[in-house]
Amino acid sequence: MRGVFGCTIAILSALTFSTLHAQSWPSKPIRLLVPFVPGGNVDITARAVAPGLQEVLGQPVIVENRPGAGGTIAATQAAKASPDGYTLLMGSTSTLCVAPALYQNDPYDPVKDFSPIAILQQVPFVLVAHPSMPVRTVGELVSLAKSRPGAITMASAGSGSSNHLAGELFQLLTGTKFVHVPYKGSGQAVTDLIGGQVQLYFDQLTTEIGNIKSGKVRALAVSSARRWPALPDVPTFIEANVRGYEVLNVTGLVAPSGTPQEIIQRLHAASIRVLDSPLVRERFSAMGVEPVGGRPEQFGTYIRDDFARWRKVIADGNIKAD
Repeated sequence: MRGVFGCTIAILSALTFSTLHAQSWPSKPIRLLVPFVPGGNVDITARAVAPGLQEVLGQPVIVENRPGAGGTIAATQAAKASPDGYTLLMGSTSTLCVAPALYQNDPYDPVKDFSPIAILQQVPFVLVAHPSMPVRTVGELVSLAKSRPGAITMASAGSGSSNHLAGELFQLLTGTKFVHVPYKGSGQAVTDLIGGQVQLYFDQLTTEIGNIKSGKVRALAVSSARRWPALPDVPTFIEANVRGYEVLNVTGLVAPSGTPQEIIQRLHAASIRVLDSPLVRERFSAMGVEPVGGRPEQFGTYIRDDFARWRKVIADGNIKAD
């Protein structure tokens, strides 16, 4: 009986401490880890929302870039951080769904090791071709690829990168086969696509929108369920009869698993306020991304389902990391 009583006291003490901690939070700066180098979509998103979060929460929100290993360095650090609300991760499809599915010995579980807060923005992939390609639609591309199997080149930012997997999924759904040309990063892949050294690239719309509008590349389709406002004349893959091809790159905030729900809810409320600000909406519109919001559990469902999808694509395509 004494043991049960002691255990009850310990549990109540822990709950009391957690509640008091949540009530006093935040009392010091918050670190926001970004898994990639400055200048990319995830980094720009972090720097767009950090000032607003700082204003709402009343403490500095410091963006820290921790690139490397497909985003797993920052994600691992966040997963192992103290669940006290002072270390957050700007997660994305790459770090929360693709990398854990790709690396067999990945040190974190995206479903168990993080507490989702909010999806901040989403953006589709766009299939772009060099203008010399004799195709203007996805249907024409599929016909050409089937008549010339293994002759069309497809760039990626590296084996197992999100744009590589977007291309692999397309091939699985259409019965086509391209020659995969992996690069060490998106920059050189885009340069060689524009130069005509490679013919196709599945890329985030944020990266390609300027090249599309200038005519340096030709957009064939976007991977959203509906046409994207930034490219209203470009059809979706679904319109092009590639059933089931809906791929969005999602970016959002997560905290280490075990972070008190009171803190998660405060972070969620602050995120929604920031997303509603005209300054952030204007910044997102210029990037070509769409603000989302939604409840923490909706983000959790997305992580679980997308993680499972990319595990299947990786297994079916026998894809290995560089």
